[in-house]
Amino acid sequence: MSKVLRRTVLAATLAVALAVVSPLFAADTLLVVENAWIRKPPPGLDSAALYFTVKNPWKSRDLFIVGATSSLAASAMIHESSTVDSQSRMRMKDNVKIPGGKSVAFAPDGLHVMLTGLTKALEVGDKVPVTLELDHGGSVDLVATVRPLDAT
Repeated sequence: MSKVLRRTVLAATLAVALAVVSPLFAADTLLVVENAWIRKPPPGLDSAALYFTVKNPWKSRDLFIVGATSSLAASAMIHESSTVDSQSRMRMKDNVKIPGGKSVAFAPDGLHVMLTGLTKALEVGDKVPVTLELDHGGSVDLVATVRPLDAT
């Protein structure tokens, strides 16, 4: 086999291998986010909670959300609300595990992303861009819709 033909076959084989393997590496960073929303903050308050459901489609691998950012907030932190001795408490979480093949709900009175230092007053219907940061360096972009103050 000539050197030219050998290089051509090698290049074609490499191209096919990359075409098969590359999507696997790119896809493993994805989580599926559904129903992202924010309750409209009361007047004068510059923080709001973000809620959504997140699904991990990769049955064989757990993923971890380790942070969040938004261009409309100075900071975004993962929190979990709970009630202890009839008192509502909120604590920061370093990460949230999304088990392989499972869903986790970020919902009122539970997990949420707290956006603080909002750069503008949020109105019902506004769209808020947010990026969820994953443990292995990947990220997932989402857009949350602002709902009325009494939304549940």
